[in-house]
Amino acid sequence: MGKAEASVEELVQTIERGELRLPEMQRRYVWKAPRVRDLLDSLYRGYPSGAILIWETDEAVPTRDFAVGQSGNPYQTTKLLLDGQQRLTSLSAVVRGEPIAVRGRKRPLELLFNLEHPDLLTYVNEVDEESESGEEEVEDASEDELQKRFDQLTFVVATKKLASQPQWIKVTDVFKSDSDASFLKEAGVTDFDDPRYEKYTNRLKRLRNIKKYIYRMDILERNLSYEEVTEIFVRVNSLGTKLRSSDLAMAQITAKWHESLKTFETFQDECADQGFDVDLGIHLKNLIVFATGQSRFKTVGSLSVEKLQESWEVCKEGFHFAINFLKSNAGIESPALLSSPFLMNSLAYYGHYKNYSLSPQEEADLRYWLYVANTKGRYSRGSSETLLDQDLTRIRDGRGVEGMIESLKSQFGRLDITPGELEGRNARSAYFKTLFLAFRKDGAKDWTSNLNISLSHSGKQHALQFHHIFPKALLKGQYRPVVVNDIANLAFIGGKTNRRISNKAPEKYFPEIIEKQGKGVLAAQCIPSDNGVLSTERFTDFLSARRSLIADRLNCFLKDARTIQ
Repeated sequence: MGKAEASVEELVQTIERGELRLPEMQRRYVWKAPRVRDLLDSLYRGYPSGAILIWETDEAVPTRDFAVGQSGNPYQTTKLLLDGQQRLTSLSAVVRGEPIAVRGRKRPLELLFNLEHPDLLTYVNEVDEESESGEEEVEDASEDELQKRFDQLTFVVATKKLASQPQWIKVTDVFKSDSDASFLKEAGVTDFDDPRYEKYTNRLKRLRNIKKYIYRMDILERNLSYEEVTEIFVRVNSLGTKLRSSDLAMAQITAKWHESLKTFETFQDECADQGFDVDLGIHLKNLIVFATGQSRFKTVGSLSVEKLQESWEVCKEGFHFAINFLKSNAGIESPALLSSPFLMNSLAYYGHYKNYSLSPQEEADLRYWLYVANTKGRYSRGSSETLLDQDLTRIRDGRGVEGMIESLKSQFGRLDITPGELEGRNARSAYFKTLFLAFRKDGAKDWTSNLNISLSHSGKQHALQFHHIFPKALLKGQYRPVVVNDIANLAFIGGKTNRRISNKAPEKYFPEIIEKQGKGVLAAQCIPSDNGVLSTERFTDFLSARRSLIADRLNCFLKDARTIQ
């Protein structure tokens, strides 16, 4: 693999001339404007910005368009950009003043530079992935507070109000001009004796020097095949770690609260010992929920060390309540049975708000909400944080579980389950998780050992497996995988029983099970034992019949959950 170097300006010109293309395998341009702003800020400060991966080839390989305009490639050799698309597209748009074309729609990418920015980087901004601009997304902030916030920044996504202020200038205009005169005049600097003259000219020079920033380029050999290059591309992008919002929040917290990471990880291990090993980001989310009453990490920069430490002690108790409620009151002994770990944040906050004092009916209603929210995928439909914040608001406003149940009705319409909504669901579905809970509650057992179904069985022969009632090999070539893996074709049995059945048709192995165990073991998992629907030819009829039985069982399970126990 060869090595080379090129400046930002040279790379941008290479894109503009069409000499650098994107292979078809590349995903589209996805960066939001705030992420581009932060890239410019890093380059302005001379921070590392990674390497660029390029493949030079004489092959005629499929390509896709950059999100910025290009000329046709004048050369036979093609340079393909494998890693660095988001950065170079962003820089090309800003340096050239080109709009970004995404999904057939062009949008300008305008950034402003603050001539009066602080000398030191005071805090890092989090990129809000749901926001186009991200600059005004500060809840409950007055105009004066927003202005003070912007004054601490070096770059912002352009707004008309900021652009009208003399200290804010368009980044693209600076890149396109070698003269400082117009910018200094607009900022009110009229002569060399002005104390701002030297500061502003130095900062404008430093801004233009972004174009001279040198990227290291790794260049793949020409003799590689397109298939080999595709494999390299997949590996590079699979191994790369995206900086998640929780990662950034952790960096901001640990910068203030020294050695807090060890504190968080100790509690994470404690919860894991109780069977709830969840990502550290969920614990951080819980901290922010208790500190601010909402779930978004973008507020973490404004929290003091004292507030973080105080909230951490309180939120730990809430998380203990959530785990205890899940295990003892809902029979959920593992996060693997949750459609979203955000359910734990809601339970923790509810317990805290009620001062861990629930009436029998409140406990039953909370269990019902949990089961329905889990089954329907409350936090998996739409923006998870928006939906979580809705529930936190219901709790904080005193509407409690009833308000949270009303939110479910607004989201899903009906809270009971119909056979139709089970169609096409598979083992990854939230319905399947609740199905396990319902079957276990009704005493479902393995078809050989008579052990109750459980996620915690030890040993290969007893470990729970998802059994295809009609084996996949039996249905191969006759039905699409989505039909074969339908929730109505799955049952919970031990590994040894599953291997013993192997590829037999249910009309062959069911009689033996019924003879030894009785029809009850099948009925406990809503499996019709009528021979009329057990042949391969009647497979879809079997699925339809079982979906109806499953829907009835789940509805009874949810109804019973609201009964005071």
